[in-house]
Amino acid sequence: MHTIAIDYTPAWEQTAGIGRYARELTTALVSHDQANTYRLFVAGASSADLPASLAPNFIWKPTLATPRWLARLWHRARLPLPVDLFTGRIDLFHATDFVLPPTLPATRTLLTVHDLSFLRVPETASPPLKAYLDAVVPRSVSRADHILADSAATKRDLIDLYRAREAKITVLYSGVNKRYRRINDEAILEVMRAKYGLTGLEYVLSVGTVQPRKNYARVIEALAMLRAAGHDLHYAIAGGKGWLEDEIHPALDRTGMSPFVHLLGFVDDEDLPALYSGACMLVLPSLYEGFGLPLLEAMACGSPVITSNISSLPEVAGEAALLIDPYDVNAIFNAMAALDVDFTLRTRLTEAGYQQAEKFTWDRSAAQLLSIYENLLGA
Repeated sequence: MHTIAIDYTPAWEQTAGIGRYARELTTALVSHDQANTYRLFVAGASSADLPASLAPNFIWKPTLATPRWLARLWHRARLPLPVDLFTGRIDLFHATDFVLPPTLPATRTLLTVHDLSFLRVPETASPPLKAYLDAVVPRSVSRADHILADSAATKRDLIDLYRAREAKITVLYSGVNKRYRRINDEAILEVMRAKYGLTGLEYVLSVGTVQPRKNYARVIEALAMLRAAGHDLHYAIAGGKGWLEDEIHPALDRTGMSPFVHLLGFVDDEDLPALYSGACMLVLPSLYEGFGLPLLEAMACGSPVITSNISSLPEVAGEAALLIDPYDVNAIFNAMAALDVDFTLRTRLTEAGYQQAEKFTWDRSAAQLLSIYENLLGA
């Protein structure tokens, strides 16, 4: 049997996004492997902070050294301080968040790259973060024994932009947690609407951090066109603040849509199924996504979907969404207007969405991940 370390820091630090990926994938892995020993590396935590172990063979390995300090030591100062000193002896280290730390020579390495948005749409990335990723991601890709990409689109980007060997990359899709199911209980939906100030409103929903890459400003422009055309729709954005979140406010001022746009902030995971179920549609017109999990979550909850025709989004949406040019406000307007009035279209997309979401499960992802671990370790 082998000892495998997983960088669980994103799961500890982040509620959504990459944190959810690391948390869901590791939790699903528990039911697939009771033989190997797993060490969950958590930077910036002490043993007293950590919850109960996931399973007897999943062992917490925290360090009080924060991710920022480790980044300074490993990637700026380039100190060859192996992560094995924190985890103990391991056979394989799985870096779940773009960056591979130093390891002992005998330790096998697996790196997850979620997207290359900082290269594909650099204008939407924070300059300090982009400079950091530009320096460390190519080195990590080069050093890793194998790479996981969130989608075939990200795999193509790794090959095109970093000249990574195709055989070195495996696409590992994310899954949809079983709690994402259609909620028809009006009492539950009313509690959710009251909590987020949506009582009595027909709302279009977007889910994701408020940042330029999510393209919310163009949805607001399309909303203004919709309301001018007689569609009584509101727009709810569920997501915490990100880099350049203030770009959304000029769009609100320019269009006069402030009374009709609801910035919900970060929404608790347990509230998302009701929020999706109560929406008349999900709009995800991102300029780039490595995967786009809200598409599948919305589909599992019976919400019809509009999304972009670029990056990974057509791959994830399949035939279950309206695909639009995210740079074209008229295209966003036309798709939203069509879904608002065409009951047959909404029904078709809802039914197709249920079927598409069922193709993506964390259980399937964990089984594939275990197979990759075993191949790397020669098991």
